[in-house]
Amino acid sequence: MAKHCTRSCLKKHVIIWSLVLIGLNTNGTKPLHARDCIKLTLDSAVDIAMGSSYRIKQLELGIERTRYWLKSRQASLKSRVYMNLQSPVINSISEKKWNSTLKKDEIVHENTRRWQMDLAVRQPVIFFGYPTNGYLSLNNQVYQYIQKDGTEDIDYYNRFFLKFEQPFFLPNNLKNDIEDAELDLQRSELEYIADRVKLIDDIADDYYDLYEVVYKDNIYKHQVENLEKIAELAAGIARQDEARAIESVQVQVELANAREMLLKNNSEIRREAVRIKQRLRLNHEDSVYIEPKVKITPISVDADQAIEYGLALRPRLRMLTIDKRKNEIDLNNSRGWDAFHINLEMTYGLERQEKRFEEIWDDYDKSYSVSLNAYIPIWDWGRRKAQIQAQKMTLEKTELYFEENRNNIRSDIINAVYNLDEFQKRALNMQESLKMVQEISDFGMNQYRDKAISLQDLLQMITRQKETELNFLDAYVGYRRGLLSLMIQTYYDYENRVSLIDKFQAES
Repeated sequence: MAKHCTRSCLKKHVIIWSLVLIGLNTNGTKPLHARDCIKLTLDSAVDIAMGSSYRIKQLELGIERTRYWLKSRQASLKSRVYMNLQSPVINSISEKKWNSTLKKDEIVHENTRRWQMDLAVRQPVIFFGYPTNGYLSLNNQVYQYIQKDGTEDIDYYNRFFLKFEQPFFLPNNLKNDIEDAELDLQRSELEYIADRVKLIDDIADDYYDLYEVVYKDNIYKHQVENLEKIAELAAGIARQDEARAIESVQVQVELANAREMLLKNNSEIRREAVRIKQRLRLNHEDSVYIEPKVKITPISVDADQAIEYGLALRPRLRMLTIDKRKNEIDLNNSRGWDAFHINLEMTYGLERQEKRFEEIWDDYDKSYSVSLNAYIPIWDWGRRKAQIQAQKMTLEKTELYFEENRNNIRSDIINAVYNLDEFQKRALNMQESLKMVQEISDFGMNQYRDKAISLQDLLQMITRQKETELNFLDAYVGYRRGLLSLMIQTYYDYENRVSLIDKFQAES
């Protein structure tokens, strides 16, 4: 008997340990197509969307590109070193040339070889931090010149010289190009922020649609739970009084309808979940869920202050300001098209010409040159004037568009403030009512048990509880959407008291 017991115990231990090992192996091994269960909040949904948005990635690359353009143009304020090589220039050709001695043209055959190197260090002229549009350069020119006419005649030439170039009565293209690049970078950064906020608005629509149906799921579950309690009470009353058996049937009908509403809402939850997964570019095998928490932060918004935020922070106005400045730069540049201007060019240095290469590095002769060239337009059939007028019209158009947007922003912000205030008051009032409706329903059930009220009165209490919860949901979602709308209109987060410009610039 003891031996049989020992074997039986041993067999049980083997089975238990086998089940444990199977369980450990099952828990430790993730199926190939296992689904992730993702808890969504509005912030996490936005973060997921940011990571998968092609538009955001394109804007990020655009910002990097404009930064490199700005870096390139800023580098134009610094010295540039370059070399030109002509290795070689070979001419063996006959050309017609005027012979002043013979007073007639003659055909002359040229047979030359030229090897030349030009080395230059070129620096824009900066006066008290202001680029003057002129250039100063240090140059070295060395070449070997061979003339062949039966024999070779070789000359070497070496020259070191300073060169100064300065245009007058022309727009400062160097300064304008750098400012234009800085404005491009600012605009790219503002476009990035504007698209991030637009993405928040788009994701919030889908998120709150899902939030509503998930919250309704709790409302319909409360209704089903209350009707199930009433069904038990009605069944007990029917057993005591057969004349009231019809009440049990009535409750079962109400309960069936409530369960049908719950099932219908579950289908809505599934559809909204699929929709937001597609928007967030999640794997179709993943599942998402929301905990419909309620957070009401009473906020007092001053309409005038909100308008100031909107006018100061809205990227649209700031981008229009940038466009206006870029148009002013274009207008300034257009005044230089085909306009009167003077170019001054001066050089001073040392030069040496010899037959032997090693002799061109000492005993230099002085060299200098001065050139003053003036361009004087005489008649162009109004072309330059028309171009300038076209640029002026573009500038005026931008100014009008700016004023139109200011007025629209002011109206939108006022409406957003009123909407938020209305929904906030409704949500706070309904929140107080929400605390009492379940107590009223419980009290009604006790009265029905004591035969103090009719079944119809009790069912009306349950219906009013559902309606109160639905009204609170409508007010609360309106409050959250109103708060989001005000944030988008003003680019100021009133809950966290931070501007979206500062927030997103700190994150980028």
